[in-house]
Amino acid sequence: MSQQNKTAIVTGASTGLGLAITRTFLDNGFNVVMNSVNAANLEAGYQSLGSPENAALVVGDVSDKAVGDQLTAVAVEKFGGLDVLVNNAGIFSPKPFLDTEEADLDRFFAINFKGTYFASQAAVPELKKRGGGAIINIGTTLLTHAIGGFPATAALASKAAVHSLTEQLAAEFGKDNIRVTTVAPGVIDTPIHAKGGIDDASSLAGLHLLGRVGASDNIAQAVLMLATNDFITGTTLRVDGGHSAGHHLN
Repeated sequence: MSQQNKTAIVTGASTGLGLAITRTFLDNGFNVVMNSVNAANLEAGYQSLGSPENAALVVGDVSDKAVGDQLTAVAVEKFGGLDVLVNNAGIFSPKPFLDTEEADLDRFFAINFKGTYFASQAAVPELKKRGGGAIINIGTTLLTHAIGGFPATAALASKAAVHSLTEQLAAEFGKDNIRVTTVAPGVIDTPIHAKGGIDDASSLAGLHLLGRVGASDNIAQAVLMLATNDFITGTTLRVDGGHSAGHHLN
């Protein structure tokens, strides 16, 4: 379904999930404001999409409130308004609970939670002007299905805050026709795993009932559905290959 003249912001859009989400929106007629903290990666991602005229680039760290304000300002100035915000920018890596320091907590909460909070805070007034819209947060299926051999308390706590924010914003702004949801991915084959010390994401395929890891496009299609379905809000959509539902015995 074409969404001509609709505009989306995608944070963390230079690689992985964010780039796939951006591509899917562009393929479906959206204008997209792409964000990344890394200017070179953002430019490379933009060029990999064919340098489309209906995309704009904003370099910056979403934990800085001014960046959230800038994202919405660019959407309005370049494309005339805002319809969808995808809070994809985030960091995730394992670290044992007893080794976690205050700096680790600060970093996870700054990027994962504050970034989502500030970008949403800037977007809501413009979504109201449009008569409604969608905010889609990227969470994790690990919040409802922890793994003992994967200690990541700081990262998970920050994502739990994002899941909670989803429900609260859905309640507060439902009357304004603003829909707020979370997509909770399972193991997806993206560069983020290498940053966490996992060189081969497919080695984790056994965590999923389907016996394979997901692709970025699996998440992108789910995000598009939530962006365009006008009767889904306040919920978490698990796109996790059955990870949360159960496990095989071997």
